[in-house]
Order: sequence, then C-alpha cells, then structure tokens
Amino acid sequence: MTIILLVAVLLLPFLDVIEVTIMEARNFITAREMLTDGHWILTTMNGEARYQKPPLPTWLTALSAMVFGIKSVWGLRLPAVLMVMLLGSLLYTLSRKLTLDKSHSLYNGLIGVTSLYVILIVLEAPWDIYAHTFTLVAIYGIVRVFSATETSWRYILLVIVGIGCSVLSKGPVSVYGLLLPFLIAYGIIFRKSTTSKKWIQLSGILVLGLALGFSWYLYVRYADPETFAAITAKETGNWTSYNVRPFYYYWSFFTQSGLWTIPAFIGLLYPYLKTRVSNLKVYQFTLLWTLLVVVLLSVIPEKKSRYLMPVLIPLAMNTGFYIEYLIRRFKALTNKRETLPVYVAFGLIGLAFVGVSVFAIYLLFTETPIEPPVVTYVFIGLLSVIGILLLKKLYQKSIEGVILLLMSGLMIVVYTLGPLHIKNKEASKDHFDFDGFFKGVGIEHTTPIYAYKNTSPEMVWARGDKIPVIEELSELKEGDTFYIFDCQGCEEGIEDSEYISKFKYDAPYFIDLNYEGLDYKDRKVGYIYKLIKRE
Repeated sequence: MTIILLVAVLLLPFLDVIEVTIMEARNFITAREMLTDGHWILTTMNGEARYQKPPLPTWLTALSAMVFGIKSVWGLRLPAVLMVMLLGSLLYTLSRKLTLDKSHSLYNGLIGVTSLYVILIVLEAPWDIYAHTFTLVAIYGIVRVFSATETSWRYILLVIVGIGCSVLSKGPVSVYGLLLPFLIAYGIIFRKSTTSKKWIQLSGILVLGLALGFSWYLYVRYADPETFAAITAKETGNWTSYNVRPFYYYWSFFTQSGLWTIPAFIGLLYPYLKTRVSNLKVYQFTLLWTLLVVVLLSVIPEKKSRYLMPVLIPLAMNTGFYIEYLIRRFKALTNKRETLPVYVAFGLIGLAFVGVSVFAIYLLFTETPIEPPVVTYVFIGLLSVIGILLLKKLYQKSIEGVILLLMSGLMIVVYTLGPLHIKNKEASKDHFDFDGFFKGVGIEHTTPIYAYKNTSPEMVWARGDKIPVIEELSELKEGDTFYIFDCQGCEEGIEDSEYISKFKYDAPYFIDLNYEGLDYKDRKVGYIYKLIKRE
C-alpha cells in the first residue's frame, strides 16, 4: 500500500500538465479511433493501418477514455500509472517470495517506482511499461510454480496470462529482454532447488503464453496480409539499420535509475558486497539477472535509452541489497572509502532540494511574469526544510531517515513545479489551435481538413479527428471549398503545387501548438488554407 500511495501522490495530481508527446499522440489517436471507428483489432492511426504495436495497452487506454472522456489526457495516461503501481507492488511481492524481509522488499519496490525512467516512460506513453509489468507478473508466477510442491493451476494461469499480455503489449521484446535473462539467472543460481520436471512443465506453460500473445499477430496476418507484411518488413529492418549503436552503448545503464545512480553502481560491485549482503544467493541472482538483461539488449544493433527500462527492474532489487546494508550497518562504518560515496550520493540530493527551492524563488521574483498560488511558496519552503533535514540525518548516519526524507522531497518537488508549470502555460503566448480556427472560419468541427503531403501525430491529436493526407491538390475533386493543412518548413508547400492556380485562397490560418519557452517543436506548427475552386 505504501508503494501504491507514493505513486499516486507523485503522478496523479499533475498527470495532464505535461504536453502530449509524439509517441503519446500516436497511441492516443489509435485509442480514439477504436472508440470512434470501432477499429479494436485492425488498429489504425489517422485512418491508416497501424500494426507496428499490438493493441492491449491501447485497449486499456480506450477503456479509460470511455470513462473519463476521449479528450482527457489525465484519463488516457491513467492506465500507465496503474501499471507503475502494479510494477512496484510486484517488486515487493517477488522480493518477499525470494525470502527477503518486509523492509528490504519495501525498499526494492520504492527504488523501482522512483527510478528516473520508470517515471519518464509514463509521460512518454510508449507501451514498454505494460510489457515489462506483465512480464513481471509472469515471473512472479514462475517463482511460485517452482516453489510449489504440487501443481498450482492458479499460478500456471498467471504465467500464461502474464506472458500473453506482455506479447500483446509490445511483441516479444520483454520476453527476450526481461524474462529470458531471468530464466537463465534463476536456472544457474537456484539450480539445486529446481527439478527438470519443473523446467519441462514450464516449457509447456511458456508455449501457451506465447501462443496467446501472438494470436493477434496471426489474426492480422490473416485479415490484412499485404499491409501486415509491409509493416513487419519495415519494423524488422529497423532492428539492424535504425538507431544502430555500438555494443557498449548501454554500459552506463545504472544512470537510468536517476536518484539511485551511485547506490545502483555500488550494488553492482560483487567483490565489495558479497560479504555484506543479508542474502548472498538472492543477491547473486539479482546481479546476474541485471547483467544478463544488459548483455542481451546490447546484442541487438538498434538501441534507444528507453529500451533499457527492463534492466531497472532487477537493478532495483539489486540496489536494495546495498540500501539494506547501509540501513543496517552505516552507523558502525568508519572507513572513508565506504562512507564517502554515501555522503556524496545522498548529500547531493539534499543540496539539490535546497538548490531547487532557491532557484524557484529566484524565478518567481525575477524571471516568471506570473503570480503562483500561495501554496507554492509553502511547498518551496518545505522543500528547503526537507533538504536541510536530509543533510542532518545523513550527518547522523540515519539512512532510514534519509530515505524517508528523499521520498518526501520527491513529492514536494512535484507539488512545487506542477502549479508553476500550469501558471507558465497560462501566461504564455496566445495558443493558435484548431478550436481557434473553427471559430474564426465559422465552420463545424466535423468539416474535413486534409493535409498536404505530411502531418504530425500531435496535429492529428489536436485536431480531434483524422486529417487525411493527400499527395497532390488534384486529388480534391468533390466540392468547391477545401481546407488544407500545410506543415511549416516542409520541402514542398501548397503554394509550390502546379495545381494551386486552379484555386483561390487568402492568407492561411496559423497554427502553433507550442507554448512559449516550453520545448518548441517545428512539427507542431503549420497553416490551414481555405481553397476555393476557380470557376
């Protein structure tokens, strides 16, 4: 419950504050077209087939939109937050099943849900969080199957459903990147406590789970073979030709844990920790699991930072051993080589809390032309106090108190910056959006708008409906008046078309979905032309 409450307090209040990203827009559009067009199985984006990603996360997003409304960004992001809650709870439960005590297991869960990229991935809305969480469901079921003295159909079903849902979320990515290294590590470390009969039984379970997961792919291949083949060929080609990085690209993986970077790194130092951890065998397992994830992901030529997310799961459990050791023994440590990294790791966080509060005050009085709510000043003061108290607890060698204040500080940071971001958006320049266009022209939202050669997912999402793409103005045949979206900075615009002479048009309506000073993107800028056929 502690983990669930922490995630709720950290993520839910300002879940709709950040602007919709390009990946979010793609997924939200697909969810919208499930509801408006009924494309639940043969999924689409902007009216065109989108089989690059399987549909389970989009189904969950669409169901949430049915409750909160298709325009509610908060509602659309909610399922991903629920996945983070489940992820943290599973880290705790799995740790307990591996015989770790309650407090140690709690730290594992807290480290997992507060790791940097676990939080960021919710706001980017790729489907990784679903795939890896469902895989962790399967992993927990596997541990229960191995530890059971008799056949447990409940946990067998849990494994099948977990694997099936993982594949239905992001294909076999998590099965390869998280489950396979788990099975290898578990088989090596706990080989004496498992039997060949259990492994044979597990093989059959895995096949059933994969069959469930790949059922959607098989259906789409049957229902729309040509499109499916073209998309599959392109996606497969990306593995070896797109975002290709060297083998060592992921070697700084521990930095993805953000606040926990230094403890995560020290937790990987086996010669140092092997005599200090509370459970050597489980520590060996989490360490091997973590390293195997990195190695298997490094083998694939295509690499992105977010692809490292599965390593944060075993890494959280591995880091927990070091944190548990510090809580248990730090007051007795006198060797500076052991104490200095701890003072640096948590001292920097305490100083950062104080620094953020000072910087926030500076912005409020010198840079930001807004009047924030009074409660913002309260939170700024609290953040400074928490930073000072954290440094005090660190000086007193109370690591448990440091962790508690760290969690409190994270929450205060969110409640300090959230309202400021909202006010900054409100104070930014006038927003030239689609609503303004419809009001200015005096037409209904249902009036078709076409895109000339290109458009962006953010524009389609903001439009609230599809923007069909045309390659040439000669495709406009039925009707006398047409509304055409033209992206800014495209190589060839509407006015360059050889068919533009067949139409009359005035100055276009300018659309800019960016907010001033808030992550400006060219693809969120464009023009809408009103074209009238010449007689």
